[in-house]
Amino acid sequence: MNSVFADFSDISGKIKPMNAVNNGPKRKKQDQQSDNIDAYASLRIPYARLHDSAHCHDYGGPYTVDITGIFQNFDADENDPASYDFVNTDEYLQRIVNAGTKIFYRLGQSIEHTVKKHGTLPPRDFSKWARICEHIIMHVNEGWADGTHLGVEYWEIWNEPDLDDDASPNKRCWGGTKAQFFDFYEIAAKHLKGRFPSLKIGGPASCGRLDWSEDFLSEMEKRSVPLDFFSWHIYAHYPEKMPRAAAKFREMLDRHGYAGTESILNEWNYVKGWTDDWVYSLKAEREQKGASFATAVVSLCQYADVDMLMYYDARPGGMNGLFDDLTQAPSYTYYPYYAFADMVELGDAVRVSTDGKVYASAATDGKNAGLLLTYFDDDDASEPIFADLTLSSLPAGARFEVHRLRCGDELVLAGKIPAEPLCLSLKLELFDILYIKTV
Repeated sequence: MNSVFADFSDISGKIKPMNAVNNGPKRKKQDQQSDNIDAYASLRIPYARLHDSAHCHDYGGPYTVDITGIFQNFDADENDPASYDFVNTDEYLQRIVNAGTKIFYRLGQSIEHTVKKHGTLPPRDFSKWARICEHIIMHVNEGWADGTHLGVEYWEIWNEPDLDDDASPNKRCWGGTKAQFFDFYEIAAKHLKGRFPSLKIGGPASCGRLDWSEDFLSEMEKRSVPLDFFSWHIYAHYPEKMPRAAAKFREMLDRHGYAGTESILNEWNYVKGWTDDWVYSLKAEREQKGASFATAVVSLCQYADVDMLMYYDARPGGMNGLFDDLTQAPSYTYYPYYAFADMVELGDAVRVSTDGKVYASAATDGKNAGLLLTYFDDDDASEPIFADLTLSSLPAGARFEVHRLRCGDELVLAGKIPAEPLCLSLKLELFDILYIKTV
C-alpha cells in the first residue's frame, strides 16, 4: 500500500530552509555567454554556502573566498588592508546577494585532491589565522578596507577536518591531527565569537563521522567553546539516512550541553558509492533520479531534527543537478526546488503521513496550500505504483492543480476539485515528482 495523508489544520511549525545550497549563480562574461543569474534568482534560495567556490573560475577561481586566496602571504600584516585581495570575493558575494540569497560564509579552504597540499595544511599560527578571519568579517559586514555591509550572519570554521584519519598520507581537507584541529577550532571560535557576539560562529562541517564528532563535541564542552551551529555532511543512496543521522547528531549536541545549537546538514546529495559506483552516482544526480532523491530528502528532513539543508552543489560541475553544465538552463532538480520555494512562501509546514516509497511535505498560509511528493526507490527496475492521496481541512473554496515535475515539463493532471476532502488515486512512475497546489 502507498498512501499520502495531510490534514491542513495540523501545523508542525514554520517551513524550514530545506532548499539552501552550496554556491551561487554563474556570472555573465564579455563573451562565451552562458549564465544562470535569472534562473538562480527565480529559485528563491535562502542561503548559499561558500565551499569549493575557489574551484570555479566563473566565481573568481583560487582568488575567491578561501583564506589563502584573500590573504595570500601569511607573513604579511593582518591589520594592513594592503595584505588582502577582496576583489573577486566581493563581486561573487554581491552577485549572490543580488539574486536574493543570503551568504553562509565558510572560513577555510576548498578541498584539495592534488598530490601536494597547500591551503589545507594547518596554519602556522592559529591565533593569527583567527585575526585574519576577523578582518574578513570586518570587510564583508563593517566596510573595513573599502568593504561592504552585507550583514552576513553565518560564519563556518573549516570543512571536513575528519575526512581522513591522522595516519592518512593524503589528507584532503585538514593536513594536521585531530588534536591539532581541536586546538585550532577552540582558538578561532573563541576569538571570533568574542569579537562578533551577535554573529553565528560554528562548524566544523564534519563529513558525518559519529566517532570523530563525539570526540569533537566532548572536547569543545570541556573547553567551554561557543558553538552557535554544528554543521555536518551526509551522502547516501536512500533518503532515510539523512533524518536518522540528524537524530543522532541532535542527541549528541544535547548531551554535550549544546541544546540551543543549530544542526545544519550543509553538504548532501545522492551518492551510491565513491569508487565503482561514482560515475553512476554523477549521472543519477543530474537526472530525474537525483531530482526525486532530492525531493524525498527535503520532504523527510522538513520533519526531522535538523534546522537547515544545503544541497551540494549549485556550482557548475559534476554534482550540480539544478542547472545544465553546458547551457546553465534549469535541469531536473531545479523544478522540485522551485516548488518547495513556493511552499516556503506559504509559511506553515503541515504534517504529512506516508507509507511505502512515497515521500511528501506540505505547507499552507490558511488560504492557500501546497503539497510536494515523489516516488523514489534506489532500484532502477522498480515498477509503477498507485498511491492514494487524501487532503483534508482544505482552505474554503480551494481549487487545485496537480503538476508532474520533469525537466522542462509541467503537466496539469487535475483542475477543479469539487469536494472536501480531496481524494485522488495517482499512478506514479518511478522517480515521478508531483506538486499539488491551490490556484
